[in-house]
Amino acid sequence: MRRHGARVRVMLPALAAVGVLAPAAAAVAAPDSSTPTFSEYSPLSTSAEIMRRLLSPLTAREVRRSLERSGEHLREQSIDLSAERFVLYVPPQEPPGGYALLVFIPPWDEAQLPHGWDTVLDRHGAIFVSAAHSANTADPVGRREPLALLAAYNVIRRYRVDPLRVYVGGFSGGSHIALRLALGYPDLFRGALLNAGSDPLDAGPPSPPERALLERFQESTRIVFVTGEHDLPRLAMDRASLESMSEWCAFDTAAEITPGAGHELAGPAALSRALGALAAHVRPEPAKLNACRRVLDKRLAARLARIRSLIDGGRSGEARKLLEETDRQFGGLAVPESLELAAALD
Repeated sequence: MRRHGARVRVMLPALAAVGVLAPAAAAVAAPDSSTPTFSEYSPLSTSAEIMRRLLSPLTAREVRRSLERSGEHLREQSIDLSAERFVLYVPPQEPPGGYALLVFIPPWDEAQLPHGWDTVLDRHGAIFVSAAHSANTADPVGRREPLALLAAYNVIRRYRVDPLRVYVGGFSGGSHIALRLALGYPDLFRGALLNAGSDPLDAGPPSPPERALLERFQESTRIVFVTGEHDLPRLAMDRASLESMSEWCAFDTAAEITPGAGHELAGPAALSRALGALAAHVRPEPAKLNACRRVLDKRLAARLARIRSLIDGGRSGEARKLLEETDRQFGGLAVPESLELAAALD
């Protein structure tokens, strides 16, 4: 078995109060780890790009305004790779079409390959990478999300990775971050493994990204839920998330329930089923997808018209409240109209 790793420091202050998720049980690390250094930075992990893709437009606008008022500047990268540690596992046999890649976001602080996962990764030809100090208590925008993006970028630069099998995953609190990244970066991640943690797509966060990214997510991203049979709160979350996926025209989903399990990390058998499910993409039917998108556009148009009506009627407080709700729910899909309405309310 081979594993590797590297180090990172936060240079960007927290951009927004996006919430801290509940802690979860730690995994058991597999033996024989080593720590290589990652050193290459991705344009996808710049602070400006993360804000554009992962914050709602009005939240990103407020962050920029706050920085201007304080005289501070947005740092290009929030992570110093020379100060970080990662764990990396590479199967000994490269598949003919290149490796799959699973970027894993943990709820715990250590960089660990969960016990028993190495044999499953070997069978599926999947590289595993995970960052240290990316626990639920870490800042999502300034740390957890850029760490995952940089891990993916450095692995892809070092190994022959099949771009159709690049996945982001997480357990418990890390699973919520994985969903945000899958939604905001469908041009990088073709699937997400959500192990005992999920959200609706319009929970704010996450908020839908701009139209081009949202449409790519709808067309090409596979979402697989893996939750224990007795983990009733997370099963309820999964049902709400699946319902939201359908409402937001993301139909390529699968749900795996682990018999006898509670709120616990997926074991080797559950992981193997999940990796198999991630590879089983189902392309949406064009007619169904287009009809669903028209419904979304109609809902958004009605909401924006209502906000304009409130502004014209001098009810700015109600208009601002409804605009903030629209920004959380529709995110980038409401741009540029939502930003224009915000300017009218300034």
